[in-house]
Amino acid sequence: MTPTPDSLPDDLEALRAALAAEQLARREAEARACGAETMVAHLKLLIARLRHDRFGASSERGRKLLDQLELELDEVVTAASEQATKAETAPGQRSGPPGRKPVRAPLPAHLPRERVVIAAPSACPCCGGRLAKLGEDVTETLEVVPRQWKVIQTVRERFSCRSCESITQPPAPFHPIARGRAGPNLLAMILEAKFGQHLPLNRQSESYGREGIELSVSTLADWVGTCTAMLAPLVTLIDAHVLAGPRLHGDDTTVPLLAKGRTVTARLWTYVRDDRPFAGPAPPAAMFRYSCDRTAEHPNRHLAGYAGILQADAYAGFNDLYVPGRRPGPVTEAACWAHGRRKLFNLAEVARAPLAAEAVRRIDAIFDAERAINGLPADQRLAERQKHIAPLVADLEAWMRETRARLSRHNDLAKAMDYMLKRWDAFTRILGDGRICLTNNAAERALRGIALGRKSWLFAGSDRGGERAAAMYSLIVTAKLNDVDPRAWLADVLVRIADHPASRLDELLPWNWKGDQAKDAAAA
Repeated sequence: MTPTPDSLPDDLEALRAALAAEQLARREAEARACGAETMVAHLKLLIARLRHDRFGASSERGRKLLDQLELELDEVVTAASEQATKAETAPGQRSGPPGRKPVRAPLPAHLPRERVVIAAPSACPCCGGRLAKLGEDVTETLEVVPRQWKVIQTVRERFSCRSCESITQPPAPFHPIARGRAGPNLLAMILEAKFGQHLPLNRQSESYGREGIELSVSTLADWVGTCTAMLAPLVTLIDAHVLAGPRLHGDDTTVPLLAKGRTVTARLWTYVRDDRPFAGPAPPAAMFRYSCDRTAEHPNRHLAGYAGILQADAYAGFNDLYVPGRRPGPVTEAACWAHGRRKLFNLAEVARAPLAAEAVRRIDAIFDAERAINGLPADQRLAERQKHIAPLVADLEAWMRETRARLSRHNDLAKAMDYMLKRWDAFTRILGDGRICLTNNAAERALRGIALGRKSWLFAGSDRGGERAAAMYSLIVTAKLNDVDPRAWLADVLVRIADHPASRLDELLPWNWKGDQAKDAAAA
């Protein structure tokens, strides 16, 4: 209870005791607040480091750790805010010392401002005298306007000529869907929600219905199919750009496919061109492909005309690509150190195997050295690797071969080491080419959304649906790789693509579109 002057004790000893109790409560409150602030700062730092290490250690382990830290940060901040609010609003309770508020960044300058002025008194409340304005204090609050639906009426007036009696009328405007009633922003929202946020059409239909807009699943599906066909030329351009890259990341993930009374396991493949780790000038892009199974014929068909470097796991279906006599030329295999490390890490974490932990420690030293050179040109990366990483790799190989010789071939640790030792040429290819990355994380990141979305859309309805999804993933993931908002880009492209010259379609690709938007903003 907050003491009042009448309730204070009269004798000095009682006053001293009350003051000591108050000081102790204040110190405890300050300690709790400081502990919460320290924990929040620590979690934010760890999350920032994980987000920064984009090309570092195992992406799978990093994703799990990042999700765990963000959940912990969510819980700590929510609990602290709830406790502070309860303390401030509880009647008759002392709220304790005010916590130190973090320094907040200003709200985005590009957002429109709505000025709300609180009416000032017309006269001085003390003496009734005349008031003169000294200045003002402005408090900004971030607010959102709920989604608004509207119908755009396009009016085309008809005129007749009094002389020749001919009738004149402006041409009909272009609609992304012929005889359709969906605008480009609505179509882009549906596409991005389905393939970017993995929200099935039935759930979108239910959401729109709650807002008073009845759009059946069949109508939405018809729009998605039409838009996919319209955007196909851009998918072709993205595929060509990816396959022109000197080095690709390749991977695949499972996709449940609806069959008669059950689901079967189909596949979505991705091939990512990302030259940013070695300061390449080409923009990043991702090509997706669908297949009904995981046989070797699919990657052979996907990369039939490719003869560069492929970073991938040890999937045997890629082996035909590496054959020396292949036409138009053999693909150079580059192994993923994250995959090799993962097998050893699992043994170190689960089985508490000391030798596995030592192998992980040695591999982590290589990753630490690699982080310092990410983003440097290929020649500088190669020089730094020869200087700092090559000795670490040589020591790791000598230690692993010596340790492996003492293990039974049935030992789990021996199998984990054999995964790397049998492919040592592919693992050490980083020491001869600065363009090669240490991991295949770029492909795994591209597939991450599909893995997360499987719990929402459950299965692909048909082979054609899987191919359609692969095409849309190529567009949306490529937009995200270039820091482009997929929804805004798709809306603009759907307006322009029908009348855009075929010879200049590359202007609509995400990286070129982003540059045009920046120029328009600067001119405005």
